[in-house]
Amino acid sequence: MSIRLRLTLWYTGILSVTVLLFGFGLYGLLYYNNYDYYKEELQKQADSVYSRIQSVVRITSGGISWDFVLQGRDLLRGSNTFFQVDNFENGNQDKSTNLKELNLTIPPLSEKQKQQMVEDSYLIRKTKIENLDFLVYSRPIMVQKGNQSYMGGSFQAAVYIESSEKMFSLLRIVLMAASLVTIMLAASVGWFLARKALQPIEQVIIAADQIEKGADLGNRINYDGPEDEIGRLTNTINGMLGRLQTTYSELEEAYRRQRRFVSDASHELRTPLTTIRGNVDLLEKMWKQTAAIGDGKNNGQLEISLEAMHDIAGEAERMSRLVNDLLALARADAGFQIEKSEIELKPIVEQVIRRAQLLPRSVEWVAGDLSALEGAYVKGSRDYLQQLIFIFVENAFKYTEKGYVKLDALRMNDQIGIRIEDTGIGMDKEEIPLIFERFYRADPSRGKTSGTGLGLSIAKWIIDEHYGSIEVKTRKEEGSIFIIWLPLLPDSTSIVNRHSIQEGNQV
Repeated sequence: MSIRLRLTLWYTGILSVTVLLFGFGLYGLLYYNNYDYYKEELQKQADSVYSRIQSVVRITSGGISWDFVLQGRDLLRGSNTFFQVDNFENGNQDKSTNLKELNLTIPPLSEKQKQQMVEDSYLIRKTKIENLDFLVYSRPIMVQKGNQSYMGGSFQAAVYIESSEKMFSLLRIVLMAASLVTIMLAASVGWFLARKALQPIEQVIIAADQIEKGADLGNRINYDGPEDEIGRLTNTINGMLGRLQTTYSELEEAYRRQRRFVSDASHELRTPLTTIRGNVDLLEKMWKQTAAIGDGKNNGQLEISLEAMHDIAGEAERMSRLVNDLLALARADAGFQIEKSEIELKPIVEQVIRRAQLLPRSVEWVAGDLSALEGAYVKGSRDYLQQLIFIFVENAFKYTEKGYVKLDALRMNDQIGIRIEDTGIGMDKEEIPLIFERFYRADPSRGKTSGTGLGLSIAKWIIDEHYGSIEVKTRKEEGSIFIIWLPLLPDSTSIVNRHSIQEGNQV
């Protein structure tokens, strides 16, 4: 959820609560004040009439009974208030004139209402008379019979409140509609204001995104607003970018000098190493000839000298490999792009298989099923792909003391895989991400096998240049499987036919 949306929701939520509280408060204040006024006026009039109720004794065949009647002036009271007296014993009623003219009757009280009226000495309730709203004030009429006092009837006064109910119903609708419109308008304005207030932050994000994608630390965030929090943030980011640009430029220059040094040193070392190796080979031949025609007296010294020359030659050869590897990585760091063309993969793999037979090894060399390579064409460099496969084969021989090293091929969808399997020392799974780092060699093999620790780094660079990938399966002390995946050209069949036609034309 964006900050803009959160600010808008917070603003709208707070305003909604405020508006609702204000609306409910205003409605409640008006409503209760209005009905307090009605109750107060009704109670005053009702108490005045109640005090003048007359008790009339009626003698019938059944005995003596009481009737409660209103006085004449109470019967003629205005049309705003209606009065009614109910006799609970004989069911007689006496009504005010306005109630009789309208032929209305105030609904009788329920038993529960009667009990509450006796307990509180009065009862105020809302009720409907002929579907019209009235406010009714009721009081009990107590009768003394002997030593007992009981409720012989009730006095009820009613006032018409239909107009007030309609007014408050309309007021509710108006308040709800006004609140809804106010909240929607406030949300729209809040969204606009939040967008306007946070627009500089959007500029900061856009500028930072451009810097990230373009790696151009020279870009700066343009801000012409006030020196508020956003202004200070923008200035801080611009200052940070300036320092980063300076540091990055210094690091890039140092890295460029380092790459140039490695490249120049590699070039310079190749010549003396070649000379050393040539002279060592020449001396070795000369001493062998001297030993062949000698009298045998100095054979011991000659053997010692030959061993020394062998050591010098071996070290010179190892240094030559190291220099060549450093030169290849220096080219990779300098952004060297391998020239690629459409090539058939099978002859390259077969050439690696033939060369691998000449490598020093103590295990069986197995050329597996290569049928997946039939008609497999890739876009790449013949020399570099051959070097890539040879690196993995040579590594497999180095770290396999018994068993076999096997090379075969497999195809999956639009990719061709070259699999090199060995029964060597294997690796822990934690070591797999590290084996392609420069100069990294697994601890168990350190000092036991020769090598520069750069072969797999060069292999990773060649794989990346050919848009391929490497899959590694390994288990400690059981062996490893490396699968080099390369993308096949879309239509290898048409490429095979085209190459066949070109070869036929050349013949």
